[in-house]
Amino acid sequence: MPLAKVLVVEDDAAIRRGLCDALRITGYAPSEACDGQTGLKLALEGEFDLVLLDVLMPKLDGFGVLIQLRAAKPTLPVIMLTAKGEESDRIKGLKGGADDYVVKPFSASELLARVEAVLRRSAERPRARTKATVAGRTIDLERREVLHADGTRELLSQRESDVLSYLIANPGRAVSRDELLQRVWGLDPRGVQTRTVDMAVARLREVLRDDPAEPCVIVTVRARGYMLASDSTPDSGAPSTGAAQ
Repeated sequence: MPLAKVLVVEDDAAIRRGLCDALRITGYAPSEACDGQTGLKLALEGEFDLVLLDVLMPKLDGFGVLIQLRAAKPTLPVIMLTAKGEESDRIKGLKGGADDYVVKPFSASELLARVEAVLRRSAERPRARTKATVAGRTIDLERREVLHADGTRELLSQRESDVLSYLIANPGRAVSRDELLQRVWGLDPRGVQTRTVDMAVARLREVLRDDPAEPCVIVTVRARGYMLASDSTPDSGAPSTGAAQ
């Protein structure tokens, strides 16, 4: 049995072949695509443990693939590959949900180490549920919507859904801002201000109609982070195929 199934999306045939050979020799099962559209189709239709995604590609670039992939499979690990080493590009990829960002040229040993590290972190992620009831609100993460007690519905953004998914997957404990930054945004908390998380939670409370003065859905635990209300009840159905980073 292979260590993991890896999809390599890279338009340079020589690099793509080298990556697939290195993965195969190491014990992984690689599949390949030569452009963004083909790669996205394979990633959405197939079952993969990780995607190696080039940024500059014909038909659809890596950022475009990442956006659509995150909407459909928010927890599928993605490592972006690029010849562009500008900080703005790395930040764009990480904020878009990439788990790691490798700048060309890179050695096979470096990339394989990154693959191993990302897969290890992915295995440690809590498995998210598709539905949960929290403080009288029914949250459907698959449809990204909230059903209120009065029967009205409100839609969640992808990021709001990711944050909720992570909190639901961690019942009974406060999740720190640093942990949310790392697991949901894929950012190193040492280089990002915590207001990123606070503002996201504030927007999420608006959608949930959670009084910011006395929140009853997403509770602030002083000096520790955020936690869902103690009466939250995950649905007993099967876990979803995706989770937050």
